[in-house]
Amino acid sequence: MLLSAVSFTAMNLLVKYLSHFGGGQLVFFRAFGSLFFTMSYLLWHKIPILGNQKPLLIYRGLAGVTSMGLFFMSVDYLPIGSAVSLRYIAPIFATIMAVFFLRELVKPIQWLFFLMTFGGVLMIKGFDPNIDAVGLLLVLGSALFSGVVYVLINKIGHRDHPVVIVNYFMWISVVVGGVFSIYSWTTPVGIEWWLLLSLGVFGYFGQLFMTKAFQSQATNKIVSLKYVEVIITMTAGVFWFGDAYPLLSLVGTLLVITGLILNIWYRR
Repeated sequence: MLLSAVSFTAMNLLVKYLSHFGGGQLVFFRAFGSLFFTMSYLLWHKIPILGNQKPLLIYRGLAGVTSMGLFFMSVDYLPIGSAVSLRYIAPIFATIMAVFFLRELVKPIQWLFFLMTFGGVLMIKGFDPNIDAVGLLLVLGSALFSGVVYVLINKIGHRDHPVVIVNYFMWISVVVGGVFSIYSWTTPVGIEWWLLLSLGVFGYFGQLFMTKAFQSQATNKIVSLKYVEVIITMTAGVFWFGDAYPLLSLVGTLLVITGLILNIWYRR
């Protein structure tokens, strides 16, 4: 889980550093860099690439690319640490949607955890002058569509291989990102090519390490380490981009993470 956090942090920092390329172009390179791994895996293991539930796989891909694109756009307006922490409220949106679409039950105490998390969001917005309203709307939209992704993956279940699901997501992202970057394409120079392609590499290994962590028998013990990414990203943002976080904004971030972890622990 720690390796996953470091990998995702590297990807987030590069997204912030390369934000001048635009959301569409970043989505394109993020997906293109991961396709090498997903296609190689499916071909090597002779797993059918098209899967069994094509409509659901396409919907998952579209929701995923929307979430990713909105997040990449938001980092141009927000400190990278704040963007990452705000995007992490996606499980709450997923839980609320699961109540209506999957008929899941939510215990009263979980609503208390949700209120704690949203209270943290309000503190971040209210006490951090660096939180731009446009950026906040973009990252909350990203979290919402990320919640849709969780619900769709739950619906897909085990009837399709996990790499098939990710592969659909990457192909759809390449197409959508490519289309949106046609009219605003900025040609990378020198090392920028490698930095853009490495987005997909870090993203792939972040997902791989996180999946392996969740497959371990100690899920309850390591799940909270997922949010170490927020701390690492905030710290790196201070040193790399000169980000500054007011004390009450940091308290809000702590409330967000605490509410999410308590909800996960209670569900398990």
